[in-house]
Amino acid sequence: MGQVHERIEQYADEIRANGAEGDRLMRLTDASAKRLRESGVIRMLQPKDHGGLESHPREFAETAMAIGAMDGATGWVSGIVGVHPWELAFFDPRAQEEVWGEDPDTWMASPYAPMGVAVPTDGGYVLNGRWSFSSGTDHCQWVMIGAMVGNPDGKPQMPPKILHVLLPRSDYDIDQDSWDVVGLRGTGSKDLIVKDAFIPTHRTLEAAKVFDGTAPKEAGRTQTLYNFPFSCIFPLGITSSLIGIAEGALACHLNAQRERITVSGTAIKDDPYVLFAIGEAAAEIAASRAAILETVDRFWDLTDRGKEVTFEQRAIGRRTQTAAAWRAVRAVDEIFARSGGGALQMKTPMQRFWRDAHAGLSHAIHVPGSIFHSSALTQLGGEPQGAHRAMI
Repeated sequence: MGQVHERIEQYADEIRANGAEGDRLMRLTDASAKRLRESGVIRMLQPKDHGGLESHPREFAETAMAIGAMDGATGWVSGIVGVHPWELAFFDPRAQEEVWGEDPDTWMASPYAPMGVAVPTDGGYVLNGRWSFSSGTDHCQWVMIGAMVGNPDGKPQMPPKILHVLLPRSDYDIDQDSWDVVGLRGTGSKDLIVKDAFIPTHRTLEAAKVFDGTAPKEAGRTQTLYNFPFSCIFPLGITSSLIGIAEGALACHLNAQRERITVSGTAIKDDPYVLFAIGEAAAEIAASRAAILETVDRFWDLTDRGKEVTFEQRAIGRRTQTAAAWRAVRAVDEIFARSGGGALQMKTPMQRFWRDAHAGLSHAIHVPGSIFHSSALTQLGGEPQGAHRAMI
């Protein structure tokens, strides 16, 4: 267990207790956000030259899992916001100083999806657009978002070119009424609106260079952490928090079932069918955890030795990560179905874990179709093209 993990465990009861309030507020409570800052979880992948910890991705994943098991929304924000410092390490040093110069605990929201258009102008770009699903955004002072480079008429250039751009909180609005959902409510994943914001060139980065590993080399980042594949590190925080949610659901279920007697008078401890379901679910969740951590360790070892993580290896890694998410949520369904009517009560955390697990599974990073297609085709000697290479 790493130091950040140990620190956040000290606040476990408080974070669990704040989960219901965050669900009601539809954002993390200020107290939970404060505990995340104090623990250092958002600085785990941040460069040491800006107050970061440069932690091993496995340690980051295990910490996101631990927090997700306390409260799904808090784990989700940790896993998503915690990845952004990794990419900021590739930006122009001026941009890094603007974000971290006064406070290394400054947080950045996202999303990376190119939902806006950046039109070139003298010294940079003029950005307009609306972005959905900006997790943790109420507690962030900057945003790192995706944008299509546009023509003078404001329409995207063809072929498309995608940038990741940085904006301070003063340059965008948060639509506070845009987040009213069934699960992960406490993440506060609201819409962002940008109107005619000027983005200086030094606050932009070509997305393709992040995806193909060129960006860290051009930034002079030689550390193993920063040459780690984007297609592993970006999904890692998301899926790790989701597996943590599954672990939290299992712990909640076990706690509720220890002394439970069914309406037929049978103690759960004496019901072989429920015991089998619990055992199977626990094994599936543990397998999900082990699978993604094994991928992280293997990719780290390859990167540390200066070896390329091939497209085939990355595709299989994404298949493993996606399958782990689905396996863990199916396991949650099995135990939730056997939790009894009491689990439906809004006062119990079990129903929130169940809702959060399904909401987390709907993230684009967990869509299996093209990932399974690409991994299988590659193993058969084929060459995936177009969308089948995206995020691999």
